[in-house]
Amino acid sequence: MRYMTTAEIREKYLNYFQEKGCKLVPSSSLIPDDPSLLLTSAGMVQFKPYFLQQKQLEAPYIGTTSVQKCVRTNDIDIIGTTGRHLSFFEMLGNFSFGDYFKEEAIHYAWELLTTSQDEGGYGFDPEKLWMTTFTDDDEARSMWINEGVDPEHIQKMGMEDNFWTTGGPGPGGPCSEIYVDRGPAFGKEGGPIADENRYIELRGRQRQVQDRPAHRGRA
Repeated sequence: MRYMTTAEIREKYLNYFQEKGCKLVPSSSLIPDDPSLLLTSAGMVQFKPYFLQQKQLEAPYIGTTSVQKCVRTNDIDIIGTTGRHLSFFEMLGNFSFGDYFKEEAIHYAWELLTTSQDEGGYGFDPEKLWMTTFTDDDEARSMWINEGVDPEHIQKMGMEDNFWTTGGPGPGGPCSEIYVDRGPAFGKEGGPIADENRYIELRGRQRQVQDRPAHRGRA
Protein backbone atom coordinates (compact mmCIF):
# COMPACT_ATOMS: atom_id res chain seq x y z
CA MET A 1 0.00 0.00 0.00
CA ARG A 2 1.49 3.29 -1.15
CA TYR A 3 1.24 6.37 1.04
CA MET A 4 -0.90 9.07 -0.56
CA THR A 5 -0.88 12.84 -0.27
CA THR A 6 -3.91 14.61 1.19
CA ALA A 7 -4.67 15.91 -2.30
CA GLU A 8 -4.75 12.34 -3.64
CA ILE A 9 -7.00 11.21 -0.79
CA ARG A 10 -9.46 14.02 -1.53
CA GLU A 11 -9.41 13.36 -5.26
CA LYS A 12 -10.08 9.62 -4.93
CA TYR A 13 -12.93 10.22 -2.51
CA LEU A 14 -14.69 12.88 -4.58
CA ASN A 15 -14.17 11.00 -7.85
CA TYR A 16 -15.60 7.81 -6.35
CA PHE A 17 -18.82 9.38 -5.13
CA GLN A 18 -19.29 11.50 -8.23
CA GLU A 19 -19.07 8.31 -10.28
CA LYS A 20 -21.81 6.84 -8.06
CA GLY A 21 -24.08 9.78 -8.90
CA CYS A 22 -23.41 12.29 -6.12
CA LYS A 23 -23.26 16.03 -6.79
CA LEU A 24 -19.96 17.71 -5.92
CA VAL A 25 -20.70 20.62 -3.57
CA PRO A 26 -18.03 23.11 -2.41
CA SER A 27 -17.22 23.65 1.24
CA SER A 28 -19.55 26.07 2.96
CA SER A 29 -18.36 28.93 5.18
CA LEU A 30 -16.94 28.24 8.64
CA ILE A 31 -19.66 30.64 9.83
CA PRO A 32 -22.82 28.62 9.21
CA ASP A 33 -26.20 29.91 8.15
CA ASP A 34 -27.68 28.20 11.20
CA PRO A 35 -28.59 30.09 14.39
CA SER A 36 -28.08 26.95 16.50
CA LEU A 37 -24.36 26.80 15.66
CA LEU A 38 -21.45 29.17 16.21
CA LEU A 39 -19.09 27.40 13.79
CA THR A 40 -19.36 24.74 11.09
CA SER A 41 -18.32 21.53 12.83
CA ALA A 42 -19.24 18.88 10.25
CA GLY A 43 -19.88 18.34 6.57
CA MET A 44 -23.59 17.77 7.12
CA VAL A 45 -24.23 21.28 8.47
CA GLN A 46 -24.94 22.87 5.08
CA PHE A 47 -27.24 19.95 4.21
CA LYS A 48 -29.52 20.11 7.27
CA PRO A 49 -32.40 21.57 5.20
CA TYR A 50 -32.20 18.51 2.93
CA PHE A 51 -32.14 16.05 5.83
CA LEU A 52 -35.16 17.84 7.31
CA GLN A 53 -36.91 17.77 3.90
CA GLN A 54 -37.06 21.56 3.71
CA LYS A 55 -35.14 21.39 0.40
CA GLN A 56 -34.94 18.75 -2.33
CA LEU A 57 -31.89 17.64 -4.32
CA GLU A 58 -32.36 18.07 -8.02
CA ALA A 59 -32.32 15.10 -10.40
CA PRO A 60 -30.40 13.11 -11.54
CA TYR A 61 -28.19 13.20 -8.44
CA ILE A 62 -28.58 10.51 -5.74
CA GLY A 63 -26.76 12.54 -3.07
CA THR A 64 -23.95 15.00 -2.48
CA THR A 65 -20.23 14.81 -1.76
CA SER A 66 -17.93 17.49 -0.36
CA VAL A 67 -14.73 18.40 1.44
CA GLN A 68 -15.89 20.62 4.29
CA LYS A 69 -13.70 22.94 6.35
CA CYS A 70 -14.57 22.36 10.03
CA VAL A 71 -13.77 23.78 13.45
CA ARG A 72 -14.44 21.86 16.68
CA THR A 73 -13.75 22.86 20.25
CA ASN A 74 -15.45 20.03 22.18
CA ASP A 75 -12.13 18.22 22.71
CA ILE A 76 -9.92 21.29 22.86
CA ASP A 77 -8.32 20.12 26.12
CA ILE A 78 -6.55 17.25 24.37
CA ILE A 79 -5.40 19.11 21.27
CA GLY A 80 -1.63 18.68 21.08
CA THR A 81 -1.55 15.53 23.20
CA THR A 82 -1.89 13.32 20.11
CA GLY A 83 -1.13 13.80 16.43
CA ARG A 84 -4.77 13.39 15.40
CA HIS A 85 -6.77 15.86 17.50
CA LEU A 86 -7.13 19.22 15.76
CA SER A 87 -9.39 22.22 16.16
CA PHE A 88 -9.46 22.83 12.38
CA PHE A 89 -9.70 20.02 9.82
CA GLU A 90 -11.33 19.03 6.53
CA MET A 91 -14.08 16.41 6.51
CA LEU A 92 -14.72 14.28 3.44
CA GLY A 93 -18.40 13.47 3.20
CA ASN A 94 -21.12 11.86 1.16
CA PHE A 95 -24.78 12.46 1.94
CA SER A 96 -28.00 10.82 0.83
CA PHE A 97 -31.43 12.29 1.47
CA GLY A 98 -33.41 9.16 0.71
CA ASP A 99 -32.07 7.88 -2.62
CA TYR A 100 -29.63 5.41 -1.06
CA PHE A 101 -29.40 4.12 2.46
CA LYS A 102 -27.51 1.82 4.76
CA GLU A 103 -26.88 -1.14 2.48
CA GLU A 104 -25.49 1.00 -0.33
CA ALA A 105 -23.52 3.21 2.07
CA ILE A 106 -21.83 0.18 3.63
CA HIS A 107 -21.03 -1.25 0.21
CA TYR A 108 -19.62 2.07 -1.03
CA ALA A 109 -17.41 2.46 2.03
CA TRP A 110 -16.05 -1.09 1.81
CA GLU A 111 -15.45 -0.85 -1.93
CA LEU A 112 -13.66 2.50 -1.71
CA LEU A 113 -11.41 1.41 1.15
CA THR A 114 -10.45 -2.03 -0.14
CA THR A 115 -10.22 -1.46 -3.91
CA SER A 116 -6.61 -1.14 -5.07
CA GLN A 117 -5.15 2.32 -5.52
CA ASP A 118 -4.57 1.64 -9.22
CA GLU A 119 -8.30 1.00 -9.61
CA GLY A 120 -9.42 4.16 -7.78
CA GLY A 121 -9.61 2.97 -4.16
CA TYR A 122 -7.41 3.37 -1.09
CA GLY A 123 -6.01 -0.16 -1.07
CA PHE A 124 -6.49 -1.09 2.60
CA ASP A 125 -5.91 -4.71 3.59
CA PRO A 126 -9.40 -6.04 4.48
CA GLU A 127 -7.89 -8.12 7.29
CA LYS A 128 -6.80 -4.92 9.06
CA LEU A 129 -10.24 -3.30 9.04
CA TRP A 130 -12.65 -3.47 11.99
CA MET A 131 -16.25 -2.24 12.26
CA THR A 132 -18.44 -1.08 15.11
CA THR A 133 -22.23 -0.93 15.03
CA PHE A 134 -24.88 0.42 17.38
CA THR A 135 -25.92 -2.00 20.11
CA ASP A 136 -29.10 -3.36 18.49
CA ASP A 137 -28.29 -2.72 14.82
CA ASP A 138 -28.05 -6.35 13.71
CA GLU A 139 -29.03 -5.30 10.19
CA ALA A 140 -25.82 -3.30 9.73
CA ARG A 141 -23.80 -6.18 11.15
CA SER A 142 -25.32 -8.55 8.59
CA MET A 143 -24.57 -6.10 5.79
CA TRP A 144 -20.90 -5.89 6.79
CA ILE A 145 -20.69 -9.69 6.85
CA ASN A 146 -22.25 -9.81 3.37
CA GLU A 147 -19.41 -7.57 2.16
CA GLY A 148 -16.93 -10.16 3.40
CA VAL A 149 -16.02 -8.72 6.81
CA ASP A 150 -14.92 -11.28 9.40
CA PRO A 151 -17.71 -11.40 12.06
CA GLU A 152 -14.95 -11.33 14.70
CA HIS A 153 -14.00 -7.88 13.37
CA ILE A 154 -17.44 -6.38 14.07
CA GLN A 155 -18.07 -5.02 17.57
CA LYS A 156 -21.10 -3.41 19.19
CA MET A 157 -20.96 -0.06 20.98
CA GLY A 158 -23.56 2.09 22.70
CA MET A 159 -24.92 5.63 22.57
CA GLU A 160 -21.64 7.39 23.29
CA ASP A 161 -19.75 5.84 20.38
CA ASN A 162 -22.29 4.65 17.82
CA PHE A 163 -25.23 7.02 17.95
CA TRP A 164 -24.69 10.28 16.14
CA THR A 165 -26.51 13.49 17.05
CA THR A 166 -26.10 17.22 16.53
CA GLY A 167 -26.47 17.72 20.28
CA GLY A 168 -29.93 19.23 19.89
CA PRO A 169 -33.03 19.00 17.70
CA GLY A 170 -32.28 17.82 14.17
CA PRO A 171 -30.85 14.88 12.22
CA GLY A 172 -29.39 11.94 14.11
CA GLY A 173 -29.41 8.19 14.46
CA PRO A 174 -27.42 4.96 14.91
CA CYS A 175 -24.10 4.81 13.12
CA SER A 176 -21.43 2.36 12.04
CA GLU A 177 -17.71 3.15 12.27
CA ILE A 178 -14.67 1.75 10.45
CA TYR A 179 -11.27 1.33 12.12
CA VAL A 180 -7.86 0.23 10.87
CA ASP A 181 -5.54 -1.92 12.98
CA ARG A 182 -2.11 -0.24 13.13
CA GLY A 183 -0.51 -3.33 14.62
CA PRO A 184 0.82 -4.61 17.97
CA ALA A 185 3.44 -1.84 18.22
CA PHE A 186 0.59 0.60 18.93
CA GLY A 187 -1.29 -1.27 21.64
CA LYS A 188 -3.14 -4.39 22.68
CA GLU A 189 -5.28 -6.71 20.60
CA GLY A 190 -9.05 -6.88 20.85
CA GLY A 191 -10.46 -4.34 18.40
CA PRO A 192 -11.62 -0.75 18.96
CA ILE A 193 -13.33 -1.69 22.22
CA ALA A 194 -9.97 -2.74 23.65
CA ASP A 195 -7.68 0.02 22.33
CA GLU A 196 -8.64 3.05 20.23
CA ASN A 197 -4.99 4.06 19.96
CA ARG A 198 -4.05 0.91 18.08
CA TYR A 199 -7.35 0.82 16.17
CA ILE A 200 -7.84 4.22 14.51
CA GLU A 201 -11.21 5.35 13.19
CA LEU A 202 -11.22 5.89 9.44
CA ARG A 203 -14.81 6.59 8.61
CA GLY A 204 -18.31 6.87 10.05
CA ARG A 205 -21.72 6.36 8.60
CA GLN A 206 -24.92 7.64 10.13
CA ARG A 207 -28.55 7.00 9.47
CA GLN A 208 -31.35 9.34 10.33
CA VAL A 209 -34.65 7.95 11.52
CA GLN A 210 -37.58 9.98 10.20
CA ASP A 211 -40.23 9.78 7.44
CA ARG A 212 -37.69 8.51 4.92
CA PRO A 213 -34.18 7.14 5.36
CA ALA A 214 -31.21 9.44 5.06
CA HIS A 215 -27.51 8.83 5.20
CA ARG A 216 -24.47 10.80 6.23
CA GLY A 217 -21.02 9.39 5.58
CA ARG A 218 -17.75 11.05 6.42
CA ALA A 219 -14.06 10.40 6.65
